[in-house]
Amino acid sequence: MLILLLTVCLVSGFGSPSDAEDRQDVQRSGGKYLVWIWTNRMFVYSAAALVFGTWFLLKVALKRTNSTEAAAPRDSKAAKNVSRSAKDPEVHVSGVKIFFGSQTGTAKGFAKELSEEVQALGTPAEVIDMKDYDPDDRLADECVSKSVCVFLVATYTDGQPTENAEWFCKWLEEASTDFRYGKTFLQGLRYAVFGLGNSVYVGHYNTVGKNIDKWLWMLSATRIMSRTEGDSDVVKSRNGSVQADFQAWKLRFLSRLQALAKGEKKSCSGNCKKGGSCKNKKKHRPDEEEKASSHDNSSEVDLIDSSSDDDESGFLDEKRSGSVVDVEDLGNIMSSVKKAKSKDKDEEDQVVRLSKLNGVKKMEDEEERREMITPALREALTKQGYKLIGSHSGVKLCRWTKSMLRGRGGCYKHTFYGIESHRCMETTPSLACANKCVFCWRHHTNPVGTEWRWKMDPAEKILQDSLEKHQNMIRQFRGVPGVKPDRFEEGLAVRHCALSLVGEPIMYPEINAFVRLLHRRRISSFLVTNAQFPEEIRSLAPVTQLYVSVDASTKDSLKKIDRPLFKDFWPRFLDSLRALGEKRQRTVYRLTLVKAWNVEEMQAYSELIALGQPDFIEVKGVTYCGESSASSLTMANVPWHQEVVAFVQQLADMLPQYEIACEHEHSNCLLIAHTKFKVDGEWRTWIDYDRFQELVQAHEDSGGQQSFSALDYMARTPSWALFGAREQGFDPADTRFQRRNRTKDISGC
Repeated sequence: MLILLLTVCLVSGFGSPSDAEDRQDVQRSGGKYLVWIWTNRMFVYSAAALVFGTWFLLKVALKRTNSTEAAAPRDSKAAKNVSRSAKDPEVHVSGVKIFFGSQTGTAKGFAKELSEEVQALGTPAEVIDMKDYDPDDRLADECVSKSVCVFLVATYTDGQPTENAEWFCKWLEEASTDFRYGKTFLQGLRYAVFGLGNSVYVGHYNTVGKNIDKWLWMLSATRIMSRTEGDSDVVKSRNGSVQADFQAWKLRFLSRLQALAKGEKKSCSGNCKKGGSCKNKKKHRPDEEEKASSHDNSSEVDLIDSSSDDDESGFLDEKRSGSVVDVEDLGNIMSSVKKAKSKDKDEEDQVVRLSKLNGVKKMEDEEERREMITPALREALTKQGYKLIGSHSGVKLCRWTKSMLRGRGGCYKHTFYGIESHRCMETTPSLACANKCVFCWRHHTNPVGTEWRWKMDPAEKILQDSLEKHQNMIRQFRGVPGVKPDRFEEGLAVRHCALSLVGEPIMYPEINAFVRLLHRRRISSFLVTNAQFPEEIRSLAPVTQLYVSVDASTKDSLKKIDRPLFKDFWPRFLDSLRALGEKRQRTVYRLTLVKAWNVEEMQAYSELIALGQPDFIEVKGVTYCGESSASSLTMANVPWHQEVVAFVQQLADMLPQYEIACEHEHSNCLLIAHTKFKVDGEWRTWIDYDRFQELVQAHEDSGGQQSFSALDYMARTPSWALFGAREQGFDPADTRFQRRNRTKDISGC
């Protein structure tokens, strides 16, 4: 400001004079001005400061006015945003994606059921077949989609994933160890796992569910609840069946989902001192949660008094209120802590579990034997036509029984051994089995086990109910067109019992009592075992004919076809064949040919036959029982009858003491018999059933001292049943029936 005044003065001084004198006057005047200003410089400075201060205050005032005006629109905008957010609350769960890995359809059914329950809560749900989902392209998107991923996965043979889950599991396993994805690749993905398995398969139980949980954890995905393992073994299942396990898990999951949808954090697990929100965010490895997961499988809640925790916490808080703890007091503190922990342990030993499902209190060590047949299994078997008896038995009417009632021919047992098919009852005292064969008639709906662990019904009740239910099924054919009256009456009087329906009859602890009851009623016994119980074979009472299923001749092929539960299945198999060779009654190897699976093992079969020295060898082409998701068997695996004949001829040529005896073309089956049953050039493969009953009765009366052999009750085989006969095993007393092709032939041929 001072510079401005000096400039004005100088400019005015030098601008007006026109001549030299005037300029000199002006210079003298200018000097006077400068002297005056210098003399009064304090007043000049004060004036300049006043002007500058006034200018600064005006500028600040104007700036505040502008900022207030600019803030008004922002406040209005913020108010609108608040109002809008109040109308549109934040979405915490956008939906649930349910992935299933299923072989028999159980997990798929669970997925659909869960989807309906989730949608009923108002949350979108999508069921996804794992084979139709590309995890490489889509799984990372779930980290930001706010969806919850649920994995319902079954464990298949040897702990492997099901066919539809193979690629997903392979990709996930590789990604979890691939540095290119990184350890945080799935950070933000929320998931839950429910595994389906059977604890009987020791070492492979729920392996797939465990692995998926582990791999997701390794990629930093967030588990919303502990993994749960559903168990198909009704004995070890916490809720009685895999279906009940799923129902219990589903209730917990839906509750957890509702909490997530509200934005709530996971509630305290109960390990905190005060029972409040857990502050420890440390992630636990899946293997560290094995025990926790097993507890979550239960539908029970631990009721634990936490007063000791409060007492201990209060005592320590009181001690912490001082800044220093005396050394003398340290011993008292440690003593109090030990007492509190001891009290906790005593209380935990007296934990009582409260069942959510039935409200019944049970002590942990209390365990009751459960029934083999679960409600879901009962429903499935009933649909298949089985008449269930008690808690572990069943009876079903054979198609050949129906056929012979109408005079349309009998089964291969009629051709080979003289059974009257319309008088044969097909039953089993044990629906459980130790194998899961690929050609199982029941598509693996049966329970499995390696020992008897279920409730047991008495043999008398099983036999009585079996006869009654069988007779009721026969009575349903009264008046049916084609049924012969004489055979209908004969059918009501059961004379033969085929203990080969399904399952493993020899597992039943009272199998000897059951067989004796059959013989007392003069009913013959044909028992089939899967060659996994050698000691039970040795201790078995005499039966009319004892079968062993020889489904393969090598260890690898047997594992592939029978899928046994026992880890030592091959030694058990060989020992069972040796045990069969020790029996004196009629023994049979039953060979089931599966094309492209076991028809190339000729030499190995001959070695197994030499091991057990059976009286007879039945060779039968596998029967196709329809499409099943549990088996890859198709019609392409069913050999033609000519192929079975060729196989049997080659096999018989390798066995010096055996020859082909009989044929039943309709069943695609042939019989190789030991030459000791060829007497005077005639085959005697049929059974004298009356003679057998006399022999077994004498054996029982003597307390087992009087023995007998297969040669003591053989009978002559009719010519029409022999191999090479024109009838090919069809009884000429019956009338061959062939279905007409009702479809119009438009081929032009």
